[in-house]
Amino acid sequence: MEYTRNIILKNGKKCLIRSAVGDDAQEVLNIFLLTHEQTDFLSSYQDETTFDVVFEKQFLTERANSDKEVYLCAIVDERIVGTAGVNQKGQNKIRHRANFGIAIEKDFWGIGIGRALTMSCIACAKNAGFSQLELEVVSDNSNAIALYKSIGFVEFGRNPRGFISRCKGWQELVSMRLELN
Repeated sequence: MEYTRNIILKNGKKCLIRSAVGDDAQEVLNIFLLTHEQTDFLSSYQDETTFDVVFEKQFLTERANSDKEVYLCAIVDERIVGTAGVNQKGQNKIRHRANFGIAIEKDFWGIGIGRALTMSCIACAKNAGFSQLELEVVSDNSNAIALYKSIGFVEFGRNPRGFISRCKGWQELVSMRLELN
C-alpha cells in the first residue's frame, strides 16, 4: 500500500511519513534492531532477531504491493527514525480486524512521530477496508496508552503475563481497539 504524508514535529523539524519499500531494507532492519535494544516495551529483544536484509527486503516489497497491509517509516533529516505497520489478523470471520505495531528511536520520543505514525496507520487501515484496529501495549508504557486513548482506542482486556521481561519479570499487556467505522 502506498502512503505519503509530510508533517512538522514539535521541535520544528520536518518529518516524512511514507510507505517503506524494498530499498529501505537495511535501514529498516537497523532501526528495528536499535529500537528493540532501547526499550523493554517491544515484543522481542535485539538478540532474538533471526531475519536479515534479504528477508526484510522481501517483507517490505510484499507490504508495498499489498492492498490490505502497510509498513510505514518516519524519516527525519533523511534518516528512518521510526516504523509502524498494519497487518491483517486473519481470514473470513476476522478479516475485518487488523493489528497495529509501532517502534520509534528513543531520541525521537515525545515530538509527535508516534501520533503521526499512528494516525497514518489508521488512515491506511480505513482505506484497506478494516473496521477495527487492535494493539497490545505494556501497561507500564503510560505515554503510549495516553496517546492511544487520546486518539480513541479503548481498552478491552489485560493479560497479566503477556511478556516475560529479562529485566522486570512478568509484564502486563493491555489490549486496545479502535473502531474504524
